[in-house]
Amino acid sequence: MKNNLIIKKLIKKKITISVAESCTGGMLSSQITSIPGCSKIFNCGIIAYSNLAKEKILNVKKINLKKYGAVSAQVCKDMIDGLKKKSQSQLCISTTGIAGPSGGTSLKPVGLIYVGIKFNKYNKIYMFKFNKRFNRKKIQTLTVQKIFKLIDLLI
Repeated sequence: MKNNLIIKKLIKKKITISVAESCTGGMLSSQITSIPGCSKIFNCGIIAYSNLAKEKILNVKKINLKKYGAVSAQVCKDMIDGLKKKSQSQLCISTTGIAGPSGGTSLKPVGLIYVGIKFNKYNKIYMFKFNKRFNRKKIQTLTVQKIFKLIDLLI
């Protein structure tokens, strides 16, 4: 389903949405806000790129950043929990990962992405491993496409 149809479905069902982005750097917010009428349901988009922003804005636990790193299921969950508290949106989404071209390690390679989705009682962290040879924009674009597919399945 096309992204605009998914946003229109959210509007029709009056489902509010907020996003906390790291690795996607605003791409998800941009896709949502490109659809006319989104102001009825889009509460906020937070780009919490640095660890400090994650801590201060989204209340990500310092211990989780230290123990697991910013690119982890634990931090992705903290991001979505903090976003839910701040935004009060029905649907909350968080992203953290390594879009490349550098920054990857053997344990956390380029292309490793975590996406958190909280919707009513549904609360899940997804892990995606995109091809590390993909460029940064491709990894970000694929992440956003996956998110829209997940939203479509949920609503």
